[in-house]
Amino acid sequence: MMGQVSAKLRLVQNGGLMYWCQGCAERHIVRTGAGDGPRWGFNGDFAAPTFTPSVLITWRDPDGQIPDEVCHTFITAGMVQFLGDCTHALAGQTLELPDLPPELRDA
Repeated sequence: MMGQVSAKLRLVQNGGLMYWCQGCAERHIVRTGAGDGPRWGFNGDFAAPTFTPSVLITWRDPDGQIPDEVCHTFITAGMVQFLGDCTHALAGQTLELPDLPPELRDA
């Protein structure tokens, strides 16, 4: 990991910004600027970020024992709108983007 740029975001390799998702209890990364792979627009505000378009995170249990999981959000002005197709308990809610947990902060 590179470095913390605000209470809510870390800069990671390849133009990535990492944030904490309270719905998944996991970190998520969006890549901004030029480069390979999917890229998101970013308003440049590290304290109240906006990423466009929506952020869709999906994953599957490698053993196929757990159905696909979905985290689909709009992040606008530091607020996270969890869309209805999220498979976690925060689906349909809008919450402030949380601060990074202690283990992801710079010392």
